[in-house]
Amino acid sequence: MTQTLSFTNTLGQGARTEIVSNPHCAPGYGPAQEAVLNDTAFARARATIAAWPGYAPTPLLSLPGLAAEAGIAGLHYKDEAGRFGLGSFKALGGAYAVLRLLAREIAAREGIAEPSAQAILGGDHAATVAAITVCCATDGNHGRSVAWGARTFGCRCAIFIHATVSEGRKAAIEAYGAEVSRCAGNYDDSVREAQQTATREGWFVVSDTSYPGYTEVPKDVMQGYELMAAEAADQLDAPPTHIFVQTGVGGVAAAAAAHFRRRHGAAAPKVILADPEASACWVETIRAGTPTAVTGDLDTLMAGLACGEVSLLAWDVLKPLAFAAVSVADADAVAMMRRLAHPEPGDPAIVAGESAVAGLVALMAAAANPEAAAALGLGPDSRVLVFGTEGDTDPALYEKLAGRPADEVRAEA
Repeated sequence: MTQTLSFTNTLGQGARTEIVSNPHCAPGYGPAQEAVLNDTAFARARATIAAWPGYAPTPLLSLPGLAAEAGIAGLHYKDEAGRFGLGSFKALGGAYAVLRLLAREIAAREGIAEPSAQAILGGDHAATVAAITVCCATDGNHGRSVAWGARTFGCRCAIFIHATVSEGRKAAIEAYGAEVSRCAGNYDDSVREAQQTATREGWFVVSDTSYPGYTEVPKDVMQGYELMAAEAADQLDAPPTHIFVQTGVGGVAAAAAAHFRRRHGAAAPKVILADPEASACWVETIRAGTPTAVTGDLDTLMAGLACGEVSLLAWDVLKPLAFAAVSVADADAVAMMRRLAHPEPGDPAIVAGESAVAGLVALMAAAANPEAAAALGLGPDSRVLVFGTEGDTDPALYEKLAGRPADEVRAEA
């Protein structure tokens, strides 16, 4: 039975935090999960991405100051701000999915086996690739990854953004040569417009969310995301007891949960989803036990997480793997950005964008409340992993929210 705990937290401006337990959480890793994320697909993704120019594992940072405040044994932050120069983990998913789509299309159009990444990068199929247009909807980071992938591999690209995506993020996508169109409505409206336009124009949607009839490409995206989780697992001396990870449509949370469950089995960490309260589709989905949309403008400051509908593939994975979902307030996210920019004694200074800190906010809010900590099994022996999924992807907004320029923070790191 689903259990709900609501309390006023001690972060930021004292916002409400809600924790919803997942009664479907269960041990094991079954066929439904294997169909989405498995060792064979991940091995291909890892080998492919690791061979790209500029690949390097991102750092895993220890935060002993915040760990002591939370009353836990250890806290590690996977810092994705430097990933391929794109500023977020999304570089792993969108660009990889573009490459996989191009390989399949080249094989079909030229009547050959799927070419290697090296052959596509080397221009062996340039004429075929140049005739292909990829597109997607985005809050910012996924579109930047798809546009970067399209430029890297030689195809055309169109990106759809919704009403509240900042001009800074729009310009960053355009810098990679993509044609960017702003749509009315919210993120889910832009997803629908991207699909409708692609159907009309003969383009290919490279989306990080899945919906009925559209699952193949989102699998590729999630398989790329798994590399972030694998790097973190490789960098840790012992597996974490808990992972707190933010949710938009749920792809990155599913990738992390799947990787650690396959890798550690019964010793896998509890996975807690951190959901913006203004777009809490995972809180409501966990509460209902079935994919549940939230509507409205979804106007959260955590723009990369402003999604009202869960990815169906992510639900297939997370239904048995997520331990609970926690709501996160915008004010608390801003307070955490500032704390990381002005770190606790012993902690490094970190440039964390507004969508990067939801997992850390959920941890600190729960750890400070005895009933919440008990519900999530947090205590002095807990080892927690969080994913800092973006840096200053909008530098002007970052400086406004964090209270200092990102370059100044980086200089102190």
